[in-house]
Amino acid sequence: MTSLDRIAPAFVDMAHSIVWAAVATVDPAGRPRSRVLHPLWEYDGTDLVGWIAVGPTPIKREHIAAQPEISINYWAPNHDTCSAECSVEWVFDDDGRAAVWEKFKTAPEPVGYDPAIIPVWRGGPTAPEFAAWRLRPHRLRVMPGSVMTQGAGEVLTWRQ
Repeated sequence: MTSLDRIAPAFVDMAHSIVWAAVATVDPAGRPRSRVLHPLWEYDGTDLVGWIAVGPTPIKREHIAAQPEISINYWAPNHDTCSAECSVEWVFDDDGRAAVWEKFKTAPEPVGYDPAIIPVWRGGPTAPEFAAWRLRPHRLRVMPGSVMTQGAGEVLTWRQ
């Protein structure tokens, strides 16, 4: 098992290079639903925290209320993959939403972008159509594509 201080930087580097991830939630009946989203990760040397800007749709609200856990999977054409299983909490307060908005707006490309480019978010970070998820991973996995395609490299895993 890999320590967080070894896997977190590798996870963030790979996730931020891939950018888009399949994110799965589970409804109250235990049925999964996945969608493609754009997480942003921060590692301060101690804690890894993720953020996802989302629309607070009735489906997302219902799923997170029933099961506040998500699964995130990144894949690149060279078969680099990384995944995170996380607890998730909503960020609905104005200050929190504004802070997440700024994180995305000021992050370096390719993961950084101005959320105002999304038509339903043109009202800004305090518009009712904008919210965010705060992610706390409890399991991470990083697998360079070379492990599968060449038998070279190392799969890193971490559990809280």
